[in-house]
Amino acid sequence: MRWWSAANLVSNAGTWMQLTAQNLLVLHLTGSAAATGLSLSVQAAPGLLFGVLGGSVVDAWPRRLTATVSQALLALVGFLTAALVLTGHLTVPVLMALGAVTGLVATVDAPACALFGNDLVPPKDVASSIALGSVVSGAGRVGGTALAGVVVSWWGPGAAYVANGVSFLAVAAVIPFLRPHPAAGEQTPVSRRATERTAGPAPERRGAAARDGLAFFLRRPRLVALAGITALSSVFGRNYGLTLAVLVTGPLGGAAGAFGTVSTVLAVGGVAGAVLAGRLRSPSVRLVGALAATGAVLQIGAGLSPSLWVLLLLVAPMAVVESVSDTAGTTVLQTDPPAHLRGRVLGVWRTAGTGWSLVGPPLLGLLMQTAGARGALVIGGVLVAGAIGAGAVLRDRRARRASAGARRTLPVTFMPAPGRRPAPAAPAVCTTPAHGELCAAGCTPVA
Repeated sequence: MRWWSAANLVSNAGTWMQLTAQNLLVLHLTGSAAATGLSLSVQAAPGLLFGVLGGSVVDAWPRRLTATVSQALLALVGFLTAALVLTGHLTVPVLMALGAVTGLVATVDAPACALFGNDLVPPKDVASSIALGSVVSGAGRVGGTALAGVVVSWWGPGAAYVANGVSFLAVAAVIPFLRPHPAAGEQTPVSRRATERTAGPAPERRGAAARDGLAFFLRRPRLVALAGITALSSVFGRNYGLTLAVLVTGPLGGAAGAFGTVSTVLAVGGVAGAVLAGRLRSPSVRLVGALAATGAVLQIGAGLSPSLWVLLLLVAPMAVVESVSDTAGTTVLQTDPPAHLRGRVLGVWRTAGTGWSLVGPPLLGLLMQTAGARGALVIGGVLVAGAIGAGAVLRDRRARRASAGARRTLPVTFMPAPGRRPAPAAPAVCTTPAHGELCAAGCTPVA
């Protein structure tokens, strides 16, 4: 797990370095901020269109092999882009096409690497593993973004693509030497053969379709509820880079440096929350909902903050709650499905997540244009907390009705009076015309 985390730290830093360099490169080639946004959308589009299919690939092939090949392909794309930049042959359409290829490979790479990382620890430590991954991801983002400025200014954007390609190769080189935990499921050859001897081949070996993951997802109320909570929180509750930036520089009268301070507090709170989430063992959707509702209430307070200092006092717990909630939700998502469906369920989640990440910013922007930054934070918090509260009430009411119905249908058992022996049961009588005699004791009457 230490080797895997170190390799992922390098890879995350390389990814954010390349992403920063890509934005600068598109701006340099086109001079258009709209083209920069389009390049990011093109890279995200495969996750929306082919997320379920990518998850089925993860279920159909060994995770070790899938993760190694996908990391090698991402490295190849990085090196090819670097060569085109350094030789001066890169154009915007070619860059868009390479971004689409990167997004397509990521539909397989993301669930494969997530599940392979979980296989390195016993099931009770999966939540801790995911929390550690959040810490690594946050550190890689901060380090990669900072390094991008140095690398691009000294050697140009092509060097950032080379560095990212090397970071992918680092992960691909480490994977073959990592041993999954014996209790992690059907990931080792011995445990896979033992399971197939007792239960038959896994469904993915029999050609299960990608739609099986979607069908399982829709049949699981807890996963549907998790998707609803996450979608609402992502659209109306967590775009702090937009809402808080406008709030700080607008109604609160702060400068760009003030928003930098808010961003730093958010980042530190996120890391602290990930560390706290490492103590989770069996998180539930109810816990995710409670944390998301708590974050929404804090968001309402942030929208009503009279000063920057009050906002800073609220931002820190907001970030902690958000981080713990994300880790708890990811743990439920990756452990609730059976082992042979987890890749496809993650593929469904990637498709849904890409959808609300693309729809969310325009909706939030429209809300901010109508109600302002304060109004957007307050209205968004009320929507999130209100929806989660209403869902919890409906769930409890439905559970009480089901419990009452079960009590009404329980069979009544008559016990003999104390001291009296129960009368012997009358022998059953066959009711078919061919059997008019009494049945022997213990026989089953034929209707």
